[in-house]
Amino acid sequence: MDIANLTNINSVSMVEAYNKGLTSLTATATTEQNSAFDSLLSAALTNINATNAYLGNAREEEIKWALGESTSTHDLTNALQKASVALQYTVAIRDKILEAYREIMQMQI
Repeated sequence: MDIANLTNINSVSMVEAYNKGLTSLTATATTEQNSAFDSLLSAALTNINATNAYLGNAREEEIKWALGESTSTHDLTNALQKASVALQYTVAIRDKILEAYREIMQMQI
């Protein structure tokens, strides 16, 4: 076998050759995995947006209370507690994702 022709191979041509060899079952499984990942990513982004909204509401309540526009410490405390819990939850999820990523990267192939 002559290996002189292998010098022009790059990652794109390898991916194309691999994709040509895939069966329809593999393509279906990949589509289902992508769909599951898309839904997981969508849920994560929704949760991050909700956390940002809680943090924004807490900031607004702090400003209102500092300017004297609101005298309700209950509203302020409630907004601060919601923001705190949402942020703690988001950080815990991030930590678990990073932990899983590190485990995957340390796996032997």
